[in-house]
Amino acid sequence: MGIIKKLASQTAIYGISSIFGRFLNYLLVPLYTYYFSAAQYGVVSEFYAYAGFFSVLLLFGFETGYFRFRDKEHTGRDVAYSTALIFVVLVNLGFFLGILLINKRLSTALNYANHPEYVLFFTLILTLDAIASIPFARLRAEDKAFRFAGIKVTEILMTVLLSLFFIVYCPKVYAENPQSWISKIYDPDIGIGYIFIANLIASLFKFLLLLPQLTGLVWGFDRQLFGRMIRYSLPMVVIGFAGIINEMLDRALLKYMLPYDLHSNMRMLGIYSACYKLSILMSLFIQAFRYAAEPFFFAYSDNSDARTVYAKVLKFFVIFCVFIFLLVTLFIDFFKYFVGEEFRAGLEVVPVLLLANLFLGIYVNLSIWYKLTDRTLMGAFVSLGGAALTIALNIWWIPEFGYVGSAWATLACYASMAVVSYLLGRRYYPVAYDVKRVLGYIMLGVGLYGVREQLPVGTGWQTPWLLSIELMSIYILVTALFEGRQLKVIVKR
Repeated sequence: MGIIKKLASQTAIYGISSIFGRFLNYLLVPLYTYYFSAAQYGVVSEFYAYAGFFSVLLLFGFETGYFRFRDKEHTGRDVAYSTALIFVVLVNLGFFLGILLINKRLSTALNYANHPEYVLFFTLILTLDAIASIPFARLRAEDKAFRFAGIKVTEILMTVLLSLFFIVYCPKVYAENPQSWISKIYDPDIGIGYIFIANLIASLFKFLLLLPQLTGLVWGFDRQLFGRMIRYSLPMVVIGFAGIINEMLDRALLKYMLPYDLHSNMRMLGIYSACYKLSILMSLFIQAFRYAAEPFFFAYSDNSDARTVYAKVLKFFVIFCVFIFLLVTLFIDFFKYFVGEEFRAGLEVVPVLLLANLFLGIYVNLSIWYKLTDRTLMGAFVSLGGAALTIALNIWWIPEFGYVGSAWATLACYASMAVVSYLLGRRYYPVAYDVKRVLGYIMLGVGLYGVREQLPVGTGWQTPWLLSIELMSIYILVTALFEGRQLKVIVKR
């Protein structure tokens, strides 16, 4: 049980930094949704959707490949690290030069002929971030969670400060005096492009902070090792790409598949994307867990009690995710103020997206079966199946139900992937997961949320805030009753 405590502490380090950093970044959501229209925010959402796809393709799965083949005994001669880094650098330089050559035609095809700089800005961001992923993987592998967290938070803090500067301060000064010094660095015609500029400058600064991870090693490119790494990692590209389809495709399709004019479609895309951000707490926890769990699962796999530990990890993971689900849904009257009033029309998708992310987290836990048994190709087929379901349901449901259909398609995809991964895991890497309790806690959370929605709002114990507190207390008491003893053991160790 002590190892679970260690994993929890690592998750906490990554989580605190992610929560703090993403909270700073999350403050940009009200900034964007109060300063820009839903249609303008839809432009930002579209680019970030495309970025998700390219972030997978440009890394070629070598982040996970590095974890699999790194030299644990001679870190100063870690050829797997230098091999992965050299390959990713070359791929991304080629990508940047290719986009540079076709930038005007590509911008016209995306209906941004008047702003080709948007594509160029985002290409630079993608290139820098992909290259930085390998040094970040090295920090994770060496248990340097605090340095990892510090760089991540610094990047996000810079993004926030620069966004405030370009979106709030510069327009105010420019409006008061167009001839002032601010006119040398600010052009009001760029508009939402300053969101990309702030991100680009922060990515450049992050890259500089990672320079120590780019030096100090005995460099080398091992062709034989590269062959093994790419055979292992390429299925991870398929898995990652399918994952991005599941996560981002809805925002790419809404622009084209909603049955309205382009402006209305972009407005609804903006509303959906802003409400998607309200599931940020669940996404933060899953991301923090991923950072800590992936190297942990590989490092602990040879221990005799590994499968027992993995089962307990999933159970406590679900307990905490259901807590986050209830926190956001029961107190949605508070969280809704993080987006502008125009965007609150889409709040109905928030519970659905929270549950979708919960099942995504379960899938992350269950996916150890193909990573530890080197069956990444089979894992790729699971992800491809989820992607196919996402595509089919979005094409079917978006014209009929709008962005609500996209939310339900996301939930259906992640739930089905979790089920399939569990069934395959039972055959290739059996783990005695406590399925009854895992499903029980999920059903309890959904049931308590249903009670909150169905009970009439009144006075006394039926006031919204008091009722929400009471329902949350019920969940905490139930989990303490069933899991309190194990939690005490974990904390003591």
